[in-house]
Parts: sequence; structure tokens; C-alpha cells
Amino acid sequence: MAPEIEYTDTSSQEPEIDLSNKNINDSQLQPMFAICHPSIPTEAQIGLSLNILCGFGVEEIADAFLSNTETIYKRLARAKDKLRTEKIHVELPAQSEINDRLKTVLTTLYLLFSEGYYSTSQNSTLRKDLCVEAMRLNVMLVENGQTNTPPANALLALMCFHSSRFDARTNQNGGLVLYEEQDESLWNRELTERGEYYLNRSSSGNRLSKHHVEAAIAYWHTHKKDTSDKWENILQLYNKLLQIEYSPIAALNRTYALSKANRKRQAIVEAEKLNLSDNHLYHSLLGNLYTDVDNNRALQHLQIALTLAKTNAEKVVIDLNINRLMR
Repeated sequence: MAPEIEYTDTSSQEPEIDLSNKNINDSQLQPMFAICHPSIPTEAQIGLSLNILCGFGVEEIADAFLSNTETIYKRLARAKDKLRTEKIHVELPAQSEINDRLKTVLTTLYLLFSEGYYSTSQNSTLRKDLCVEAMRLNVMLVENGQTNTPPANALLALMCFHSSRFDARTNQNGGLVLYEEQDESLWNRELTERGEYYLNRSSSGNRLSKHHVEAAIAYWHTHKKDTSDKWENILQLYNKLLQIEYSPIAALNRTYALSKANRKRQAIVEAEKLNLSDNHLYHSLLGNLYTDVDNNRALQHLQIALTLAKTNAEKVVIDLNINRLMR
């Protein structure tokens, strides 16, 4: 959106363009909060924000919601109709309304960053452009007095921690490098420190958001050395996260932390309870957990994961694990 034009009280009445950082930031935040209008269902708000403001296609939005394209098409159409019929103004609402809408805005930025970091589209492992855009908008939130809240700072901390490992997550051919195999010397310590700064800023207030917990989990992942203390902390944080907001992927990630903190067999039992049979991450994890416990079961899960994986990078990693088992 273009900067607002303000008229000064001069004889020439020439327009004066407000190019202050605050006005430019406000003009970019306004559409985000306009779309997150309470008359539109929350999931439609997020989907519409990703579609209109972030350029996401229907398939990308469906992936973000673990849904199908038909459902997303209908959801977006209803939301756009609501924008027209309600004649929603593109402006920052009153402070009380900002507080109500901010959670949805943060969720939109979270999904934007996640699509960049765990890209399932464009056959790319990592889309830094989406991550950078999510971080840029998040910085605007924490630099604006009306939107500088503990959850906004926690989300920015999470993004900093994750992005600190950008260069280590892919190899020279663009292939995916798993966490255990990453070269720690490639981690960006400056971004880690920025993450710690924003995590400390997020500690004010008396409400613990899911972004606080996820940022704390990401903080522990910036410490490469495996210790029982590290994985026990991560496990307890996942327990807290699932209490705040349950998601099947968070529950799946928790079982990996459980395998590191306790035993693989216990983690297998917990993972199989989730029964995410149409998700390649579920089968990849069980392939990992069953390795050296029951290699035949491990191979079965990895072969299923290979058929479900969406990107070449994921398929290459799964194929390598299959070949290791078959030696």
C-alpha cells in the first residue's frame, strides 16, 4: 500500500508524503489486520492472508492446514464474499481489536515461515524468500507500539533460532541435511543471539503462548550436543505445547524427543497411537524408531514414506535410509 498523503496548512496546499518508518510500517500492517476481521472465520482469515498478502496458491494453503484443495477453494470464496459485503476498511483497528486479531496475524506469519522452512511446494527444500518475508513482517510487529506483544517477540525468536541453521540444512546439491548430520560450524551464531534477545523480551506478561514454547524448543536445538538434560527439557516443552494447542505434527515430534530422552520402544508405542497413516513424516519417524529394533518394520515404513513424500529432497533422504537398511 502506498504511503498516506497528508495535507499541511500552507498557502500552496501541496501534498506532503509521510515517509516516516511508522507510517510505512503501519501501511503494510493494515491489510493484515483488515483481513483478520472477526466476521470472517479464523481459518478463513489465515487462508485469505496467505493467499492475498503472501501469494500462496490453494495447494500450498491446503498443505499448511493439512486439508484438501476443494475445502480451501470454498473457504477462500466465502471469505472474499464477506470482505465485499461487510465493506471492511483497510486500516489498523482500535487497540482492543488489535489484541483480538493479533493471534491470527501471528499464525499467518508462522505458516508463512513454516512453508519456507519446510517447503513442500516448488520442489524446493528451503524457500528463504518466504522466511525472510515472514521475519520482516514480524519485525514490524515488534517495532510497532500497538503490536509489540510477548507472543510477537516469541515468534520472532522462534524464526531467528530456526533461520540460524539455514546454511546447514541443505548440501551443495540442494539436498536436505538432517539435524543430526548438520555441520554446527555453519550455524549462524548472530541469529542465535538475536533469538535469545527476542525470547528474553517475550518473557514479560503472564500468558504463555504456543510461540513461547516452540521458541524454547528451538532454543534447545541450537545446542548440538546430545545430553539427557537437553532432550528431557525438549520433551517437557512438547508436553506443555500439546496442552496449550494440540496438533498431530507436534505430537509426532514429541515422540522423537521421547525416544531421545527415554527409549525407542516407548516412543514407538506413542507414535503408533497417532495413526497418521497418510503422512510421510509419520512413516519416516517410525522407520527411524524401528531401525535396530525391528529392521523389517523399519523398511516397511520407509517404503511407505517414499511413496508419500512430496519433494525430491525428502525422497533422496528416505531412499538413503532404505539403502542403509538393505545392506
